[in-house]
Amino acid sequence: MSKDKLTESSLGIVETQYFTFAQAPNEMVLKSGIKLGPITIAYETYGTLNADKSNAILIFHALTGDAHAAGFHKDAKKPGWWNGMIGPGKSFDTDKYFFISSNCLGSCKGSTGPASINPATGKPYGLSFPVITIEDMVIAQRELIKHLGISKLLSVAGGSMGGLQALQWAIMYPQMIKSVIAVATNHRHTAQQIALHEVCRQAIMSDPDWLGGDYYGKTLPARGMALSRMIGHITYMSEKSMDEKFGRKLIGKEKVGYDFSTDFEVENYLKYRGDSFVQRFDANSYLYLTKALDYFDLAEDKDLTTVFKNTTSNFLVIAFTSDWLYPAYQAKEFVKALKLGGLDVSYVEINTNYGHDAFLVEIESQSHLVKHFLARMEKESDRDFDI
Repeated sequence: MSKDKLTESSLGIVETQYFTFAQAPNEMVLKSGIKLGPITIAYETYGTLNADKSNAILIFHALTGDAHAAGFHKDAKKPGWWNGMIGPGKSFDTDKYFFISSNCLGSCKGSTGPASINPATGKPYGLSFPVITIEDMVIAQRELIKHLGISKLLSVAGGSMGGLQALQWAIMYPQMIKSVIAVATNHRHTAQQIALHEVCRQAIMSDPDWLGGDYYGKTLPARGMALSRMIGHITYMSEKSMDEKFGRKLIGKEKVGYDFSTDFEVENYLKYRGDSFVQRFDANSYLYLTKALDYFDLAEDKDLTTVFKNTTSNFLVIAFTSDWLYPAYQAKEFVKALKLGGLDVSYVEINTNYGHDAFLVEIESQSHLVKHFLARMEKESDRDFDI
């Protein structure tokens, strides 16, 4: 589809905005106890906030995403990462709702992170940037919502790491949100998920050009970054989707070369993904954000049902049959806890071959669910919210 056609069905040209808070001496206290400030959060908005500010929905991105969820940036060829879901008449309908898409703390996409300038030194933070958590991201997002003058959210929504943030919002600020849409996510990182991230981190840190995180203005740790992304991308697809897309197809040859050159299309694809990742993301941010994911555990040795005891939100939880990074059984664990707590929960498992990436690809099946869920939220009577 041409850009003109895409633009017709989307929001057109959108711009990223920035909000800075936690200026000295009022720095933000992180979960680790370390103070951080000033903090800038990049965000985009779509749609119109209604008179009583009751139609706002907060959107969260996945691990290497950004605030650009929908529409086009000026001169860009591709729309935002959830453009199929957000726009006029779409499941996240900008004719009805006002959306805030926030880039998370620790990222390199406009929000404060390790690549940002440390005001104390005038140089990039690098590894002097404090370790952050999902909770810290949520606190920063709440500051953004306060800045926008919004005291209640009709919903919070996200997939993958975005789903973790949505669940964390339900725990930390239960009276601020009416509903939660959590897609392809879980309530804690398992040993396997932590192990996969550690391999990705080691790939970066073992690159000689990483220089202990002090590579800014020098040669990028490109080999480590590319390898890390290749590993990660394998986890985003399923065995069946990879087989259907690539199989054992050879690249530009009729038979294998019996050497270590690129023979198969899947090899070439992974190299392309790795190389392009080097140009668009910061290596240190990748380390910090994967660590935040690994630290994530809503229960923290408590009974999961009690964790949600103060939550009154309605939940829509979506999982995918072929997702082996965040498998459906993990979603069912926190869905069970929500139901045992007497909460209103709709759980849907979508049959697909797209693996973890399904939350970005399975637009039609998700759209039907989201549209009807939000319509139901609108019809229900308002509750009291406190900021």
